[in-house]
Amino acid sequence: MTTSRRDFLKTSALAASGLMMGVHLPGLIKQAQAAGTLYTPNAWVHIADDNTITLLSARSEMGQGVYTALPMLIAEELNVDLNAVKVAIAPPGAVYTNALLGAQITGGSTSVRDGWEKLRVAGAQVRTMLISAAAAKWKVPASELRADKGRVLGPGGRSATYGELAEAASKLAPPEKVALKDPKEFTLVGKPTKRLDTPAKVNGSATFGIDVKLPGMLYASLEQCPVIGGTVKSVDQAKARAMPGVIDVVQIPDGVAVVATSYWRARKAREALAIAWNEGPVAKLDNASMMNGIRQAAANGKIIPINKAGDAAAAMQGAAKTLSAEYEQPMLAHAPMEPMNFTASYQDGKCLLIGPTQFQQGAQGSVAQALGIKPEDVTLQTTFLGGGFGRRLEVDFIVQAAQISKAVGKPVKLIWTREDDTTHDFYRPMALHRMQAGLDASGKPQALSFQLTSQSVTQRAFGLPKDTLDPFMAEAAVVPYAIPNVKQDLVIHDAGLRVGYWRSVSHALNAFANESFIDEMAAAAGKDPYAYRMALLEKQPRFANVLKLAADKAGWGTPLAAGRSRGIALMEGYDTYMAQVVEISMRDNQPVVHRVVVAADLGRMVNPDTVEAQIQSSVIFGLSSTLHGDITLDKGKVQQTNFHNYPVVRMNEAPSIDIILVPSTEKPGGIGEPATALVAPAVANALFAATGKRVRRLPLSADNIRRA
Repeated sequence: MTTSRRDFLKTSALAASGLMMGVHLPGLIKQAQAAGTLYTPNAWVHIADDNTITLLSARSEMGQGVYTALPMLIAEELNVDLNAVKVAIAPPGAVYTNALLGAQITGGSTSVRDGWEKLRVAGAQVRTMLISAAAAKWKVPASELRADKGRVLGPGGRSATYGELAEAASKLAPPEKVALKDPKEFTLVGKPTKRLDTPAKVNGSATFGIDVKLPGMLYASLEQCPVIGGTVKSVDQAKARAMPGVIDVVQIPDGVAVVATSYWRARKAREALAIAWNEGPVAKLDNASMMNGIRQAAANGKIIPINKAGDAAAAMQGAAKTLSAEYEQPMLAHAPMEPMNFTASYQDGKCLLIGPTQFQQGAQGSVAQALGIKPEDVTLQTTFLGGGFGRRLEVDFIVQAAQISKAVGKPVKLIWTREDDTTHDFYRPMALHRMQAGLDASGKPQALSFQLTSQSVTQRAFGLPKDTLDPFMAEAAVVPYAIPNVKQDLVIHDAGLRVGYWRSVSHALNAFANESFIDEMAAAAGKDPYAYRMALLEKQPRFANVLKLAADKAGWGTPLAAGRSRGIALMEGYDTYMAQVVEISMRDNQPVVHRVVVAADLGRMVNPDTVEAQIQSSVIFGLSSTLHGDITLDKGKVQQTNFHNYPVVRMNEAPSIDIILVPSTEKPGGIGEPATALVAPAVANALFAATGKRVRRLPLSADNIRRA
């Protein structure tokens, strides 16, 4: 993790020439050259003659700690000190497919869940092969040998480094079955561990996409139609071409790019372009028309069942009390700190791509299709990502960079502005929930009806057939509470604007409706929200445990300082059970969040230090959307352009965050996203406790609170 930019360039040159066994190891060229030869016992481990050990991460590092957690799994079984190994990002390859998502994708809080077993197996395979190589060399039974700290040790003081045995080991067939360590023997996994990428990110040597440089590289700035999906009708390039440093002006399907000797020259010349646009059908859209379409679909669209138990409609008719509510949620942008960018170099029918992506195979395949070349002629190197949150699952900006490079015949780095990023996102879709409940005379729920109407990202991104259940839309739709008659349904409606997966995907949409509505049921029953939930969780011990832990830590039921109120929320997401309690006050008719208590049971943890960091990150991300997030359209044009009118939580708004991690021997759950989903209902419930107003429309802005 001591990558220098110069080393990165050297590695890029090697990658282009296809050396190092077809595997690109950014930042490790010095070690590779010093060692002379790299051996690859399997796709995850590379060992050099000088005993330099490289562990590959098949998931992109965008701040979530996979450059540390995933190598920990391999190093644990390989019996090596994590600080003694190097870490690199894997190239595109079928072997690196995320089994939970079906492609080489980083997302869905799947990295540890997908890698938990297979990476331990990978480490154990290499350990077994090294021992077998030593046994053959020394002509002793393998059972008399052991691997420890980068060496194989044998009887009579015999010892060999992994590097000395790597060539012979790499020629052996990987064993089909290996013995994995008993978790009781873990020395790395489950222990708080300092992240391996921190020093490089602190000292500036880490390479993000925006840092990439190639010899002879030019810079591009792309003007896209202000209405997403619009195309160029005509363009006057004369003024732009006459400006200093401009090399070319290139028209591609998504717009017109200015290519220059520096980014600033490209950006300023782009402003001189005179373009007439065909704005297309999106120009007819605004938020009101989109929500009207969603409401019509909710009333008349095709119902897709998610879950059913008992007869909710009949139970509702016989209920002592019924209640209903509708919840609305807006479009949201991803807003990563590093705007979209990518570097491409097209030459002689081959394309080198370098930059930040969450979807290596998608980028490789899409660029190959756009350029009319074979996927194997596209080489992709993944840098650090300055945030992803699902935005970098899309490959539009990568294809654009490749198209521009092919047009000018030189390496090109395309950099979007913050304004480009905010106005040309793949937004989290609008959503409408229609909820109904029936309570008995004691206030206990007997029936619950849930209906979500929204767009399907999976339909747009991966061609999910129409009227097919999108499992990503059903996340957190089914509540854990003991309600005998339930019905959860889905209506898929295309509101007209492109949408994308957003951190926590539909967990955030569905948890806001479900956990706000269970609070409404508690209020209708005259019950305490915490006690009401607990009474419905007798057969759900993991849910009940985190709920109790969070409530106890937050002091639920104890007096608060004047003007303070609490709210609570509960959810399972990505195999993680989580509860949150927030403490707020009101200022200028808006909630101020002072404290967030999180209790999480995510099964076995690889690196508890990263787990805490991810929860903190998710809370802040969720709080930003809860208090501020709202993307609005006027004649198809996104009105938010930068952080001044699409704000995120600043340091002075950040609450204290208390985290309780439940020790567990269950399989690992995901942690990069679930905390994001619980913030909105917890704050909305606290707001009701503070004001008596039930706000069912996000964000929890002064206007929405006033209209409630």
